[in-house]
Amino acid sequence: MKNNKFETFLAYAVLAIIGILFIIPLLWVIFASFDANATQVIKLPENPTLDNFKEVIMNPVNQRAFLIGIFLSGGQTILVVIFSLLAAYPLSRFPMKNKQKILLAILFMTSLPITAVMVPVYQLFTFLNLQDSLFGTLLFLTASQLPFGIWIIKNFIDGVSVELEEAAWIDGASLLTGLRKVVAPLMIPGIFTVSIFVFIGSWGNFFVPYILLQSPEKLPASVTIFQFFGQYGYAAYGQLAAYSILYMLPTFILYYFAQNHMSKGFTMGGAAKG
Repeated sequence: MKNNKFETFLAYAVLAIIGILFIIPLLWVIFASFDANATQVIKLPENPTLDNFKEVIMNPVNQRAFLIGIFLSGGQTILVVIFSLLAAYPLSRFPMKNKQKILLAILFMTSLPITAVMVPVYQLFTFLNLQDSLFGTLLFLTASQLPFGIWIIKNFIDGVSVELEEAAWIDGASLLTGLRKVVAPLMIPGIFTVSIFVFIGSWGNFFVPYILLQSPEKLPASVTIFQFFGQYGYAAYGQLAAYSILYMLPTFILYYFAQNHMSKGFTMGGAAKG
């Protein structure tokens, strides 16, 4: 009995320490965002103000950067979902030669670090004259997340009964119509799951746009955060904190509206298949 109590206490103590480690940086961000004279020290602002948020929001550079970030992340999310559905459907429904090898190759590509391919990708972009192109960057971001999207979507399609599609085919529906009107609506949790992971991965991606985009006016919000770090170690900590809070909002809003669908996606039996 004493051993069980000690193990329970130890588990809660470890969780409490982990929670504190996460809360301390968050407290600094919140306090500093309302402090006109914010420093690296965590302290309550003496005279709370919204000036930091006003400076960040009214800055045209930040407005453009956030719009570009939404364009890249939102566009990538939409393209990944559409292409993943089209690619995962035949992998799930049709018998094909070397299907297992194809799935293993897709699984391998999901674990391939993006930094490992950036040098040849940059050379390819230079050859195709796509460097400093938002459209080219969007295409590469989409391609980099397609293996993940295909793998997850394929497992969700496996969980949808093929008899439902057969009934639609008997009524004259085509394969694409069955996919759009029968399979896709039953896969809403899976689509939301993939969408959130893809959007978050793109929204917080610093390395790819930093390498592929050279013009300052084309940089997304994940890169322009550098503007708050000046020379000789000086940093606008208050504006940096306010920018960080605003930067978290799209992800928070997306989680808030999609959390119910995500919880269903993680518990669906089809998602556990491989």
